[in-house]
Amino acid sequence: MEKVKNRWLIAASALGVHLSIGSAYAWSVFTNPMIEQYGWSQTQVSTAFSIAIFCLGFSAAFMGRFVEKNGPKKSSMLAAIFFGLGVAGSGVATLLESLPLLYLFYGIIGGMGLGIGYISPVSTLVKWFPDRRGLATGLAIMGFGFAAMLSGPAIESLIGLVGISNTFFILGAVYFVVMTASAQYLAPPPEGWAPAGFVEKQESGKTKIKIREDLSQLTANEAIKTRRFWMLWFMLFINVTCGIAILAVASPMAQEITGMTAIAAAAMVGVLGLFNGGGRIGWASLSDYIGRPNVYTAFFVIQVVAFAILPFASNAILFQVLLFAILTCYGGGFASIPAYIGDLFGTKQLGAIHGYILTAWAMAGVVGPILLSFIYDNTGSYTLTMTIFSIMFAVALGLSLWIRLDIKRLRGEREKLTVQHASAATQE
Repeated sequence: MEKVKNRWLIAASALGVHLSIGSAYAWSVFTNPMIEQYGWSQTQVSTAFSIAIFCLGFSAAFMGRFVEKNGPKKSSMLAAIFFGLGVAGSGVATLLESLPLLYLFYGIIGGMGLGIGYISPVSTLVKWFPDRRGLATGLAIMGFGFAAMLSGPAIESLIGLVGISNTFFILGAVYFVVMTASAQYLAPPPEGWAPAGFVEKQESGKTKIKIREDLSQLTANEAIKTRRFWMLWFMLFINVTCGIAILAVASPMAQEITGMTAIAAAAMVGVLGLFNGGGRIGWASLSDYIGRPNVYTAFFVIQVVAFAILPFASNAILFQVLLFAILTCYGGGFASIPAYIGDLFGTKQLGAIHGYILTAWAMAGVVGPILLSFIYDNTGSYTLTMTIFSIMFAVALGLSLWIRLDIKRLRGEREKLTVQHASAATQE
């Protein structure tokens, strides 16, 4: 018999993939050196990152079926090829001082690697951790959030030592090696496998973790025809739209509203990364105990209040506390969504459904910063934008309550059918 793999090493392998692709969050480290060396504008340089995030969402959607059909090992290998090539190709683009080539390599090719690599390990992790879905997916997606803290200083040092182009070449090679090595151990569990004692604990109820049978087992095409899929999509869209907009202007907004110095605001931005990453593992782990619906409702209650207060929080400590709370919810939304998908639609095609859901991220990455910039440019203040965001979260809160009613109704219908089938079997 084939030896069953260690599920914690599976999680570590997924973390390796996400730590590599999550380095995209450190893109801003390249901004000033590129502006100084090539004379490009900040908008031109940041466009490469925007294209990459857009391609992440849509490649995740289109490649979801490939991930389900070919498994996490082949999918992660494909991600390694695309992302490694995209980053290394950016070195060629900068050598030639070509923005179109930079957009092609980093934005499109690298972005496709991001999307495939993001979803590749997730459905596998959910299958390996039926008892701790939130924790498992939180661990991997935490890597995506924390990656910039590791890669940012490394990129800055490399640029100083070997220059921009050589930095891209080195990074492309390193990411390819790390992702390829991580991919080798990734595999789904054997058919019918369950952790030791899982079935017994579930049947006896002797567990603090909230484990319920999946609401359904749907294909991706079946899932997108349901109302609850679109509720999830819009909840994630609103969470990311507002969160990513805040990330884009955190430093200047802190200086304008609280009077913080540029140095203090920059330090605050660095700490935001901790809360973004910490929120991913923290909220996702908590969701195993209190349930995904409760976690999402909590996200939106917190953010309705936080965004309403934020433009009036002239006290620097209060301002930062509100911002840190928002960033934990932002990160937690990403990490909790795969487990929520598993709860609602099962693990049959979780990777493909997750890919479709991530188109919300692609759209939000474009809408959030543009909406905030447009309103600020026309009003000269963040107050109206924060008020609009607070209203958007009130809508998201309504959706989170509506989906709970939908889940309750569907569970009731299922239990009724089960009782009817049991009664019919008894009569026979």
